[in-house]
Amino acid sequence: MRIFAILAAVILAAVILVSVVEARSKPYDESVDAKAILQTVLASAKTDRKPVFVIFGANWCADCRALDHAIKEGRNAALITRSFSVVKINVGNFDKNLDIVNAYGSPIKQGIPAAVILSADGQMIYATRPGELAEARQMGEAGIYDFLVGVTKRAGIR
Repeated sequence: MRIFAILAAVILAAVILVSVVEARSKPYDESVDAKAILQTVLASAKTDRKPVFVIFGANWCADCRALDHAIKEGRNAALITRSFSVVKINVGNFDKNLDIVNAYGSPIKQGIPAAVILSADGQMIYATRPGELAEARQMGEAGIYDFLVGVTKRAGIR
């Protein structure tokens, strides 16, 4: 009887661990109102005087997860924190939040992740070129850093 209790506890712990790992590996909250979140971040950006880095992607996309991981680590995280407010918009299977995507010229046409940079007043100041981030896994953290530095220079962001 005791062995079954121990086995049940181990199985429960494994299920909880898998749930935590799975939740952490899903950077795009599929349940949020993307328009409301974007408006909230834009309102905050006015106060912070930071441009908004809008990242379009999906949880099933390995390159989207790679980009998300890369912008949370080391010098990429420092650059993002210093230079931008960030909002991630779930595009599902290219069937979610397309009104937002289309409002910024549909940068997801050639793949995800894709991004736009908005001024604090919501004006688009940069959009990724077709497929520019779609191979984030191959870019690695150094390639993503180079991309971010280039974007900040092109967009006149310090």
